[in-house]
Amino acid sequence: MDIKILGPGCSKCMILDKLTRDVVEKNGINATITKVEDIIEIMKYGVLLPFFHD
Repeated sequence: MDIKILGPGCSKCMILDKLTRDVVEKNGINATITKVEDIIEIMKYGVLLPFFHD
């Protein structure tokens, strides 16, 4: 399984990344987790993100 965390690297993105990694590890899921922080790359997924400042 390939999991991508899309976000600019804000605190909420970091929390999502950690929680995702914790769940994958706890449940023994065979997954590759990748953080995508580049806005141009994120836009290729057709995702619009609400950019909240920390």
